Amino acid sequence: MFHEAGYAATGLKDVVSGAKVPKGSFYNHFESKETFGKEVIDFYFDSGLVLIREILTDSNSPPLARLKHYFDDRIDAFKTNGFVRGCLMGNLSLEIADHSEAIRDTIATHFETWSGLIADCIAEAQKSGAISNSLAAPLLAQFILNSWEGALLRMRTEKTDRPLTEFREVVFGSLLT
Repeated sequence: MFHEAGYAATGLKDVVSGAKVPKGSFYNHFESKETFGKEVIDFYFDSGLVLIREILTDSNSPPLARLKHYFDDRIDAFKTNGFVRGCLMGNLSLEIADHSEAIRDTIATHFETWSGLIADCIAEAQKSGAISNSLAAPLLAQFILNSWEGALLRMRTEKTDRPLTEFREVVFGSLLT
């Protein structure tokens, strides 16, 4: 519901109705909507982390190929889903990060984990000589993740993969060469 309608537009009544539980039972599990929001973000990220780790830590492929494969996989997934929704963490960053320190901190922690896995791949590719860019791997990873999140916003606005393919072209055709 957060992914489809947003945090503010999703009421607790919608949540408990969708879960087919009484409203009172919500508060048996969560202190507040904010606490629930953090749990949703954790679940979303942890679910995606399986794929991120599976692809980015696959020692059977060169690191640069793993990075490209990861983003190609995500681009294909967004095409299949009609260029809707984007990244829940990016969406909620825009919507509520200024209003909830707890949710902002949760999202920031997950972005840090995600960029760390990207940085590990980049560092490995730099060490092997596959990437000659000498900027620090964590800096490159943060830039790539920031650019990816921006491309997802544009994708949703334009309803096309153009921002994502342009991202791929710049990252793999220039930045990580």
